[in-house]
This record gives sequence, structure tokens and C-alpha cells, in this order.
Amino acid sequence: MPTRSANASWKGGLKGQGDFRGQTGLAGQYSASSRFENGAGSNPEELLAAAEAACFSMALSFALAKAGYEPTSVETTAECSIEKQGEGWKITRMMLRTRAAVPKVDPAKFQSIAEATKEGCPVSTALKGNVQIDLDAQLV
Repeated sequence: MPTRSANASWKGGLKGQGDFRGQTGLAGQYSASSRFENGAGSNPEELLAAAEAACFSMALSFALAKAGYEPTSVETTAECSIEKQGEGWKITRMMLRTRAAVPKVDPAKFQSIAEATKEGCPVSTALKGNVQIDLDAQLV
């Protein structure tokens, strides 16, 4: 099975800055301001949200196809929340908003498949038990 890699560096203390790069060229810069405020740059939560959105969209498409439906599009937005808890910070919630075009699927069947996908996609299972994952899945 494939193993993917990325590296990150940080220079300085609390007000320092860092950068990251994935093996395929995904790259960005981050800082305390971009993570805990609304400063410019990326942050680990944005990367985690992107991973969850991509994983969920792909997994939902696969699950729908396996159930005999042929989705024409699945678009997912993930919002990853981080909150101060005691002396530290914790990623507390991942909100998934999915809009899918799936001809001939019964809405209740779609919801059932979407919920099962939320529970079973690889990134969701990595977060399970640590992060609340909520889903708003709608047909378009």
C-alpha cells in the first residue's frame, strides 16, 4: 500500500513562522497568526479539512457507484474547528457540507449512503473518537 509524505519546518518561537511541502508539490506557509487568528497563510486545520473533504467526496462517489448509482458530481466543503481548552488547543469539530448530483437515487437512500460514508472514509476513521464529525448532505 502507498505511503505518502510531507515535511514541515518552523523557525523561531511562538511568533515564528513555518512552511510545509508534500511529496507532490503541495506547499504553503503558516504561522501562529494563520492558525489561531485570521492571519495570512495556511495551517494544519486547513490541511486536515482538505484531506477530509477529498477523502469523503471520493468515498461517497465510490459508495454510490457500488450501490448501483452513477454520481455526476460530489462536492464537499469541510470546516475544521480548533478551540482553546485549558492550557492547550484541540481540534474539536469537522463539519462536512456535501452537494451531490446523483441521477435516479432515492433521497433517503442517498442520506443512508452519505452517513455510512461519514463513518467509514479513511480520514473520518482516523478522526473518530477524537473529533466530532457532522454532515449536511444534499442532492442537487
